[in-house]
Amino acid sequence: MRFAFYKKAATTGIAAAADQQSTDTWFDITDLELPFAVTPTDVATLDDAQRGTIRRAIETTSAKPVDLTTQTLLPPISPNARIFCIGLNYADHADESKMEKPAYPVVFLRTLESFVGHGVPIVKPRLSDAFDYEGEMVAVLSRGGRYIDASDANAYIAGYSVSNEGSIRDYQLKRGPQWTMGKNFDSSGSVGPYFVTADALPPLGKGLAITTRVNDEIVQQSNTANMIFDVGQIIAYLSEAFVLKPGDVIVSGTPAGVGAARKPPLFVKAGDTVEVEVERIGRVINEVVDEEGA
Repeated sequence: MRFAFYKKAATTGIAAAADQQSTDTWFDITDLELPFAVTPTDVATLDDAQRGTIRRAIETTSAKPVDLTTQTLLPPISPNARIFCIGLNYADHADESKMEKPAYPVVFLRTLESFVGHGVPIVKPRLSDAFDYEGEMVAVLSRGGRYIDASDANAYIAGYSVSNEGSIRDYQLKRGPQWTMGKNFDSSGSVGPYFVTADALPPLGKGLAITTRVNDEIVQQSNTANMIFDVGQIIAYLSEAFVLKPGDVIVSGTPAGVGAARKPPLFVKAGDTVEVEVERIGRVINEVVDEEGA
């Protein structure tokens, strides 16, 4: 199944589609007359029986579909989620960054405010001309825990999405380095377009092609099988320090091809379009705009 979050008056609307086809019809979850409530916090915790109920409701409903092309999409993650990001998780990206291949996952946090949804502009800060793209697969947890074994981790994954984990390289690398600053400018990254349930994808999201395009030109091309640490290993490592919670998000790292490593560098500017696609999950596409007042 797929779920999309969108702006709905003063709240967050949730739309559901039964299958994985781009031609699927979407329905607002509140129009399906379900016997249980579904909020943005609940989507990641839905069990097989609840998803089955939603699927049957979609197949039998007489409700009017939602046209998502006319809606403002939001990142399809819980507003309470902690967003754990992983750096240098593809060997070729570590090489191009002139950094050693890490022995353990490199972890940093991002705020929800640093991300927008599919189709919403990402914002180039007025204080930087080093605005970079990073195509990544996103995993969302269905349940939490501490000291989770990597071999059990697949059972903790609710589903997946796609991210452009936009980065402000001068703040990230030249002023410290300070990854928290360089990775958290408001509206500098995106997550979307949808949340795809884990049962529709390979275990741990392995073996999926990942491609980033800037203005329709391929700038990153790899496969999630090439990650140094797979999602299970990342979950296990994070759970050594954190009591993980349902809805927590893992942005799992980017392959080679980032703009900062190119000669000359390829940083995005107002008017550019960045598209990140992960096979069988979807494409998140965002135009770049200048920060107001720039």
